[in-house]
Amino acid sequence: MNSIFKALNDETRRSIIELLKDKDMNAGDIAGEFNISKPSISHHLDILKRADLITSEKKGQFVEYSLNTTILEDLLSWIITLKK
Repeated sequence: MNSIFKALNDETRRSIIELLKDKDMNAGDIAGEFNISKPSISHHLDILKRADLITSEKKGQFVEYSLNTTILEDLLSWIITLKK
């Protein structure tokens, strides 16, 4: 759970999640949405992957990233239990 909160603590990573909620994207497409270096985007993607917030799949010569909604549902369920 700590890795999830660490990943969500960064504005760029939250923006990447917002992008992926609409459609799956490769790293180049994601990088095109930001004014930071591609290695920085790769670092953010790695943190999101380690937190299981996104998944990746090799498609031809590209790696396509997708939002992992299951982990978000688990997180939301946990947060809701705190309210009870």
